[in-house]
Amino acid sequence: MPVWLYTLIWIVAIYLVISIALYYLQDFFLFKPEKLPKDFMFYYENQNVEEYNIETRDGAVINGLHFKTENPRGVVLYLKGNSKSIKGWGKFAVDFTRHQYDVIMVDYRGFGKSTGRRSQKAIKHDMQYIYNKMRERVPEDYIIVYGRSLGSGFATKLASVNNPKMLILDAPYYSLKKVTKRYMPFMPLSLILRFPMPTYKWLRYVNCPVHIIHGTNDKLIPFSSSVKLSKIRPEITRLWPVIGGGHKNLNNFESYHEMMGEILNYKKVEIDLGTTSHKVKHTAKRTQ
Repeated sequence: MPVWLYTLIWIVAIYLVISIALYYLQDFFLFKPEKLPKDFMFYYENQNVEEYNIETRDGAVINGLHFKTENPRGVVLYLKGNSKSIKGWGKFAVDFTRHQYDVIMVDYRGFGKSTGRRSQKAIKHDMQYIYNKMRERVPEDYIIVYGRSLGSGFATKLASVNNPKMLILDAPYYSLKKVTKRYMPFMPLSLILRFPMPTYKWLRYVNCPVHIIHGTNDKLIPFSSSVKLSKIRPEITRLWPVIGGGHKNLNNFESYHEMMGEILNYKKVEIDLGTTSHKVKHTAKRTQ
């Protein structure tokens, strides 16, 4: 056997082994769950919080927290990132309760106290099930869907098939396949990726106001992904750049909290474009 053919066979064999390994191990690389014992007690200072468990049709249990305010103006469904559990993520609820919004946070399957086998389809169904439970008690006009990092894809999917008050995306990805391709450009991701999460496809079907927040110095999910997303439905989308912000530190920027205040207290102002410079033609020629 020629050396070149022998070498080629080995390269193909190694490529296939790596592809198969990535297919079965990608859950390990993508998700960084923190498991909590069933008797773990959640506590957040100066927050009124209630724990709940919801059983899905396939027998999984989704654990979540309800942060409550007096006389709430609405409720935020907060879909978190890919790491830890709501034990740590719960501290961010104050960014919404301070504006008189209740907050619902949930742990995905395998995170915290939640159980069940994880898949993109299963998590989408779980989030829709939670959303259905919410709108049994609250009209959709009062529901805000907030997706952070990994959760931005699931949040967009929810908003694409429902009618919430608004969709807020924090450090979203154009698609998870695009993010992964930056690190594994030569792998057949379209074949092996079990969580492609095509946010850009789902965003096309969103009809509520969309607010995208992203740090300009994000090294994990580049700011350019949000720029591309903002162009999909520009008539209903506003992009909020946090200058100098990274992927995990936006809450440390005062501008982020100013933006959240503007978004949550947002009131659309009707403009008579006839009284503005809209579509005014400029010319250097003098008219008689």
